[in-house]
Amino acid sequence: MRTVLAPYKHYSRPGGFSLVEMAIVLLIVALLLGGLLPTLSSQIEQQRRGEARKQMDEIVQTLLGYAASQQPPRLPCPANPAIATGSANAGIADCTITSGVVPWVTLGTSETDAWGRRFSYSVSSTFTTSFTLTSTGTINIKNKTGGSNIAEDVPAAIISHGPNGRGAYTPAGTQIATSSDTDEDNNSNGAPFVSHDLTPTFDDLVIWLSPHTLFNRMVAAGKLP
Repeated sequence: MRTVLAPYKHYSRPGGFSLVEMAIVLLIVALLLGGLLPTLSSQIEQQRRGEARKQMDEIVQTLLGYAASQQPPRLPCPANPAIATGSANAGIADCTITSGVVPWVTLGTSETDAWGRRFSYSVSSTFTTSFTLTSTGTINIKNKTGGSNIAEDVPAAIISHGPNGRGAYTPAGTQIATSSDTDEDNNSNGAPFVSHDLTPTFDDLVIWLSPHTLFNRMVAAGKLP
């Protein structure tokens, strides 16, 4: 009697990944994301810094326009930083102070920087009443605490307190705790202001209104001499 063998069947492996393969794929994805996230985070912060600088440049131009619109020419006083947004006098220039925040309502500019905090603003009192071509500011900008002046006798200075926000005021009218970094701490109290490259503890952006720029604009507008 002849034995008949059953035909050979090829059993294919079920579709999809095994648990081991899935684990390997997830590990590879995690490693790739781990490498990309720091780069992405750095790009986002760089974008925000660029946005904040653009806002600050626009504020300077608005200050120049404001001065040219006044008779006699003058710069606006700061706004009280402790008044919450939406409350009476929030964002309105207050000439009882020389340091505070940019008077965004008076000027029609942005209230907050790219990180959602108000721009600090200091102005020399000489320039908030009236000024001439011989007027001198009282604000100095140094390259570090106790260092050399990189700008002196300027009419006004504007500060964005950067990603860490140390010393900045929020729209709620509250101040974020000041920094342990001496340079950032000075930018919170204006004694004097400091501007230099970024460090692990210093991320402020500082810009100032040059007296020469201010005088030239006033002369061109027929406001001086």
